[in-house]
Amino acid sequence: QVHLVESGGGLVQAGGSLRLSCAASGLTFNTYAMGWFRQAPGKERGFVAAITWSGRNTRYADSVKGRFTISRDNAKNMVYLQMNSLKPEDTAVYYCAALRNFFSYEYDYWGQGTQVTVSS
Repeated sequence: QVHLVESGGGLVQAGGSLRLSCAASGLTFNTYAMGWFRQAPGKERGFVAAITWSGRNTRYADSVKGRFTISRDNAKNMVYLQMNSLKPEDTAVYYCAALRNFFSYEYDYWGQGTQVTVSS
């Protein structure tokens, strides 16, 4: 059974930083591109960042480019999202996902989410 478990969310002031983690189990982790998505209240879930299975390539939504960094550790089955210069509009539930491929916005598996709240 596949499990993706996010952690690291919380309340932070605008301009601050958070590091989200996602622990994966039950899948061949190093064959999957991984991604982060987010969903704010009243909005659809949207793409944030993705990373190839090797970690060599990444891509980001324009709204987070230059502020967020996705990374992974295949030895630990972990994927991370370092979020800097946070803004109130970054407030959302953040989800980790195992992508169908690096360029896809579709995913085979996703976690339960972790709440990020950025106060102004």
